[in-house]
Amino acid sequence: MEIRKLFIGESPPLHLLLLADPSREMVEEYLEKGTCFVAERDRQILGVYVLMQKGPDMMEIKNIAVDENHHRKGIGRQLIGHAVGYARDQGSELLEIGTGNSSIGQLALYQKCGFRIVGVDVDFFTNHYSEAIFENGIQCQDRIRLSRRIR
Repeated sequence: MEIRKLFIGESPPLHLLLLADPSREMVEEYLEKGTCFVAERDRQILGVYVLMQKGPDMMEIKNIAVDENHHRKGIGRQLIGHAVGYARDQGSELLEIGTGNSSIGQLALYQKCGFRIVGVDVDFFTNHYSEAIFENGIQCQDRIRLSRRIR
């Protein structure tokens, strides 16, 4: 599997990005400001993430998703590892990521990858998304913010 930046003129895999963030408007907004990477095997895109500069020494993973047919194969962990390396190479000292309170699997993965919970944005999803989001039988209301020192 290869992880690479999107080619110039290549369309991002919106179907995957929308798995992690159902707001097309928000996805398109951070795609304009960030850098999109894809995990590819045999010309098939298996995963994606978008990385954005947040400050002189901080970057944020704005979206990360793996094709549902390829879950639990370590692709998400590899994408996070790639993001850590890329952010470090760009001079960042801190990498952030956020997810919903209902995203139990993602919360576990991020912590296994060395991220720690640093804050909660109460009602983020109910205030910024027009339709209710449910995962694991739980309404997604709050954004859990995590960070990891990478230097």
